[in-house]
Amino acid sequence: MRVLVTGGAGYIGSHIVLELNRLNYDVLIVDDMEKGNEKNLFPQNEFIKGEIQDPNVLKKVFSKKVDAVFHFAAWKAAGESMTDPEKYTLNNLNGTFQLLTAMVDSGCKNFIFSSSAAVYGAPQYLPIDENHPLNPENYYGYTKLCIEENLKWYDKLRGLKFAALRYFNAAGYDPQGRILGLERTPANLLPIIMEVAVGAREKLSIYGGDYDTPDGTCIRDYIHVSDLARAHVLALDYILKQKESLIVNLGSESGYSVTEMTELARKITGKPILSDIVERRLGDPAKLLASSAKARSLLNWEPEYSSAESLISSMWKVYKENFPKS
Repeated sequence: MRVLVTGGAGYIGSHIVLELNRLNYDVLIVDDMEKGNEKNLFPQNEFIKGEIQDPNVLKKVFSKKVDAVFHFAAWKAAGESMTDPEKYTLNNLNGTFQLLTAMVDSGCKNFIFSSSAAVYGAPQYLPIDENHPLNPENYYGYTKLCIEENLKWYDKLRGLKFAALRYFNAAGYDPQGRILGLERTPANLLPIIMEVAVGAREKLSIYGGDYDTPDGTCIRDYIHVSDLARAHVLALDYILKQKESLIVNLGSESGYSVTEMTELARKITGKPILSDIVERRLGDPAKLLASSAKARSLLNWEPEYSSAESLISSMWKVYKENFPKS
């Protein structure tokens, strides 16, 4: 089976490719390499450098039969999306719609979409399940919701089957150390903690220390990227066998605060990891926890690597590899 992975040299995309390779899929990767890393490319996979908004790239991609598409080519910084929405319109929305048009024109009808818990906005109850109201609080989350809504129409009008996987906070690296390329300009907590640990960043800014949580810092649901990868392939199996589309959350259903993660990272790395509490960020809820019951039931999926210790330990190994003097 031949599958396309857009953004396949990036952090999450490369872990998807790794899982697809393990299962002997024929994988084609498209990545413009602005966020991708050459270390994350595997020699057995065909690679096309380019943007999915480029008609010539899409023509080349679909010149041969593609059976399914895994889509990870998108900007994902929530804060940036509020100051530069045009960037997110062009890449996340326009890029995805051009990709979908090319898919339909070529006869490819299976689409695995990297969505986000950002579609929910501030939680009205916890844990958040798929029936929670959809009210994104940043433009990034809106682009994900907009694409999900369009996918429903593509299903109805073009027979395209999709899985939209809403994940919470992806973290960790391949436990076997087969992916060594770091994220470029990361904006999430754990990569920033790692950058402080290796000396690439002076200190960690903790946004708010007076939330209604046990230690005053935000609590988040973290999911190991290898667990995400397995869920994506299971989602493809589901839509192929069931001939129906799917929207599910992917989370560990465990919550850790910023302080808990920072203290555990200090213990695992043996580094001081300097931190300061600064003003809250607009739109940061105190707690975000997932319900992944639907994914467990429909996909027979269980997270294996998503303990806090596993997340931080697997990341530390990769950061030490990239910063050997740390």
